[in-house]
Amino acid sequence: MIRSARSCETSLAKYSLEYHPAAEAEIYEAAEWYKARSETAARGFAIEVDAKIELVLAGPEAWPVFESGSRRILLNRFPFSIIYRTKGDVVEIVAVMHQRRQPGYWHDR
Repeated sequence: MIRSARSCETSLAKYSLEYHPAAEAEIYEAAEWYKARSETAARGFAIEVDAKIELVLAGPEAWPVFESGSRRILLNRFPFSIIYRTKGDVVEIVAVMHQRRQPGYWHDR
């Protein structure tokens, strides 16, 4: 149950949410990998991704600049980072990166 809504209204601002197509695929591939091993793990992964995206939408500037002008928020229970960029009132999820595999593969997005 990954966040599919395209906007989030906060008391201060409204941010639209966009996914790079490859980032969206990464979320679903990881969820499917967890689902093949445990429904509970897959559900936990989806819940945590949604919660982190909510935090980003509530205050995208809260996380430090990472690479290539992007920002990163780490998942707590899973070895993934959500890489995103902001452009005005749009938050774009650029990658959902496994932290132990090919860092930087997403730079061309």
